[in-house]
Amino acid sequence: MASSSQSVTNDRLTSEEFAKFEQDGYLILRNLCPESLRQEMLATTKDGLSRVVEPVEYEADVEYPGSPPSRNVMGGETVRRLKQAHSRGMCFTDLINHPALVGRLAQLLGPDYVMPLAHHNCVMTKQPEFSSDTLWHQDIRFWSFERKELISVWVALGEENLDNGCLKVIPGTHRMEFKPDQLDERIFLRPDVPENQELIDTSVAAELHPGDVLFFHCRTFHAATRNYTNQPKFSAVFTFRPADNPPVRDSRSAALPELIVHTRQ
Repeated sequence: MASSSQSVTNDRLTSEEFAKFEQDGYLILRNLCPESLRQEMLATTKDGLSRVVEPVEYEADVEYPGSPPSRNVMGGETVRRLKQAHSRGMCFTDLINHPALVGRLAQLLGPDYVMPLAHHNCVMTKQPEFSSDTLWHQDIRFWSFERKELISVWVALGEENLDNGCLKVIPGTHRMEFKPDQLDERIFLRPDVPENQELIDTSVAAELHPGDVLFFHCRTFHAATRNYTNQPKFSAVFTFRPADNPPVRDSRSAALPELIVHTRQ
């Protein structure tokens, strides 16, 4: 299981936590999300899922191992992701603006950092049936920014473990360079390449309890299995960038507005 910090008592990273993120490319903070806010986000998620409030992404859309081959077969309308979470309820806005999150992201990204609405900004759902395996990848693979410097925040709305498909991360990969032959045509890490397998063998499971928060760099390789339990798994996920790292003009990353998070009084 991935190591983490315990007993969050203020709105800043300790020097040890900051150094760990810089070294490993990820950091878990326990109980960072207030329980009342977690409950509100979970209720909003379940409502949006039950009514299939658009926009959504279906498991069949991604064509990952285990996903239904099309929307027209059994399980084909299994929702994988509720997109544009920021617009789904004030609870998600409250999360983004919560001092416990803002103070730490300001340390990592600088003051007045920015949240793109085009990437993540969603609730990931992993259903008991018809969920899929996400292979080893970096989130930056299909994003276009001046620099590969973004951080994602993953909030556990329930338990996340190896049984229900929690994230696994490979520490330190955000500081590594990879050759084209280490990746397949979809830019997943190829497990058949010996040097890749050595890296995969160092991976750790980011097991989370409700309210725990995982910070991870956009270049940190991560993966997840399908959900093998009989209960769904829900995670709110948002991505942030330094103010001086804008999206490439006319790219998909620039297709939607962005939110500036003011951290200075």
